[in-house]
Amino acid sequence: MAFNKRIKIKHLLDSGKVGEQVTLMGWVRTKRSNKNVAFIALNDGSTIHNYQVVADPNAISEDILKKVTTGACIKVQGEIVASQGSGQSTELTVKTIEILGEADPEKYPLQPKKHSLEFLREIAHLRMRTNTFGAVFRVRHALAFAVHKYFNDKGFFYIHTPIITASDAEGAGETFRVTTLDLKNPPLDEKGNIDYREDFFEREANLTVSGQLEGELAAMALSEIYTFGPTFRAENSNTTRHLAEFWMIEPEMAFYDAEDNQDLAENFLQYVISYALEYCKDDLDFLDKRAAEEDAGKKADQRSDMGLLERLQFVTQNDFERITYTEAIDILRNSKPNKKKKFNYLIEEWGADLQSEHERFLVENHFKKPVILTDYPKEIKSFYMKQNDDGKTVAAMDILFPGIGEIVGGSQREERLDKLTQRMDELDIPQEEMWWYLETRKFGATPHSGFGLGFERLVQFVTGMGNIRDVIAFPRTPGNVEF
Repeated sequence: MAFNKRIKIKHLLDSGKVGEQVTLMGWVRTKRSNKNVAFIALNDGSTIHNYQVVADPNAISEDILKKVTTGACIKVQGEIVASQGSGQSTELTVKTIEILGEADPEKYPLQPKKHSLEFLREIAHLRMRTNTFGAVFRVRHALAFAVHKYFNDKGFFYIHTPIITASDAEGAGETFRVTTLDLKNPPLDEKGNIDYREDFFEREANLTVSGQLEGELAAMALSEIYTFGPTFRAENSNTTRHLAEFWMIEPEMAFYDAEDNQDLAENFLQYVISYALEYCKDDLDFLDKRAAEEDAGKKADQRSDMGLLERLQFVTQNDFERITYTEAIDILRNSKPNKKKKFNYLIEEWGADLQSEHERFLVENHFKKPVILTDYPKEIKSFYMKQNDDGKTVAAMDILFPGIGEIVGGSQREERLDKLTQRMDELDIPQEEMWWYLETRKFGATPHSGFGLGFERLVQFVTGMGNIRDVIAFPRTPGNVEF
């Protein structure tokens, strides 16, 4: 007889009928009992809701019931009956209980009380058993599935770009090195430098910061592709917005100009957020209440103008406002916060790199809708972005959301070989190291575009979590590589 003939709690709540004989397996959230009855709240991770299991101490041995403690894993068999209490329409009257895994109540760290997010990060191996993190990771799954479904349904091809590369893509230099050399006694060349010719790849290698450049190569053959994989930045930052290991969604499309790129990004964001609203209703209702409670504890000037569900509907129900960087600078320069010196970074002249406070002002205060900013100064953008005819700006675009600022960055790519090599020379990017990238401009070049979306930033926005470390299962940050 098969061990696992269980029904998931989610399915039981959706379709369980009074009188059915069922088997449940899950972890005990709470147990309260008296001489006549024991009430056990069971959760198996399939839903945020617990299911009430009712045991008769006269029918279940005392030795077994003693082991039914918070955190223990149990298998119960019994009959679905109409619930006598409030909260759910049915409950399970137990016939047998099997202890699958005990949890010492004196040592189990997740007791039925409120734990701080900081404490839960220290026990990331257990935190997914809480309501908050169970909800976050079910939403994360739904968003990842929606990403693949969206692109698949549009005829895009999923490309696995390399995790180990010799390129740093952005030219930022903040990469993790990959080496097999003996760090205590590395080989040296005639100048006394580390001789990477002796290394595994016979040259310097690092973990990728982006799959974009390789994605462009694939788009030059398959027309429309996307990558969705891990990326790495060795940025020594301990903010609530940075991770050393995170996931990036990067579509690249041949025959797309800057406007096509904006259209796709807007449609994509509205699709995946709508998907979460439709399929994660219970989890998002819970996270909406959690965010409201968290907001209530903040100072008045730090509170959000919108609740979590309001923000999500704000994005899905509004067309995105499209303005140029130059128009944005004029709006910001003449804004009250700028004139009254309320911005931490005052906007004084064209060419300034916009900060999160400026982006949020445009979205939340000025336009009251998501914003797509276009045509940035070329000096503050990457070498591969298409140069506009004015000689000053590039065909870049950033998408700005409420509460978070920039969520997407992209551009039409520079397909003209002479313009691309000229820009690389200006930025001291060696052409010989990028020979393969430049060859796509020599053989059948075409206008093409793409964008990047940090997946954790999206999950953070949809779940309302304030710290990016709380939307990835095991965060990698400076000094932290536990689990």
